[in-house]
Amino acid sequence: MSSTATPPDAGVSGAALHWRALESLYASAPVNRLFESELTVTGEGSARIVFNVTESCYHAAGAAHGTIYFKMLDDAAFYAANTLVTDRFLLTTAFNLHFTKPVRTGQVIAEGRWVSGRKRVLVAESRLVDAEGEEIGRGTGTFMRSRIALAGLPGYAAALGG
Repeated sequence: MSSTATPPDAGVSGAALHWRALESLYASAPVNRLFESELTVTGEGSARIVFNVTESCYHAAGAAHGTIYFKMLDDAAFYAANTLVTDRFLLTTAFNLHFTKPVRTGQVIAEGRWVSGRKRVLVAESRLVDAEGEEIGRGTGTFMRSRIALAGLPGYAAALGG
């Protein structure tokens, strides 16, 4: 698995095209070169990130550091919310997270879901599920529209043929 996006389909238009462009944007972010992960926008207000926890993510006591929890929870919620905004990049303004179980190794899925708001501020939640299907973390974030045009971001524009 790598930080890749679903290739654009010639017959895709509207929302699905926006979703593929968001996947491309995720894959293009330099920070995602540090984390073996893949984003899939699964529908309006919904996103999923699959990643692997390896020793490179560990804190000194031999389990995944909280930074990996935060990053994947924030990203899943962010992209779920950004499915509803087609012109602007969102910014995280606040994020609360709860650690419910340590994870040491294996595949983890971050599931993001839009909760409310569509104008200036959006709220989304996310959860982390380990390979056994148990929840290991949960978060809620608020996101606001920025002045950054999505179409001006190379990772987004590339998926649109720009």
